[in-house]
Amino acid sequence: QVQLVESGGGLVQPGGSLRLSCAVSGNIDTFYAMGWYRQAPGRQRDILAAISNDGGTDYVDSVKGRFTISRDIAKNTMYLQMNRMKPEDAAVYYCYADPIGSSRTADYIWGQGTRVAVSS
Repeated sequence: QVQLVESGGGLVQPGGSLRLSCAVSGNIDTFYAMGWYRQAPGRQRDILAAISNDGGTDYVDSVKGRFTISRDIAKNTMYLQMNRMKPEDAAVYYCYADPIGSSRTADYIWGQGTRVAVSS
């Protein structure tokens, strides 16, 4: 069973940066896509960014230009570089992998989440 483990969360001041990592116990280049969601208290889990098997990336408007998704195939690790962070970025961040290309979240493999707080 493939597992995803996030790390890198913590407290950052507004305007600061964090880099989240998602380590995969398998070959990430076998997935159709990977990406990041986040869930703020009292809100649904929302997609933030995705990276396809061919390296193409996509972002929601709220993080475009501030967040960068990337992956290191040799390390089987995906990253989310978050810059110019805002208080509204505070949430639990989850990485996922889409193993069969269904684009259905029920088919995804999920990490356990890492908490990000943004406060001065």
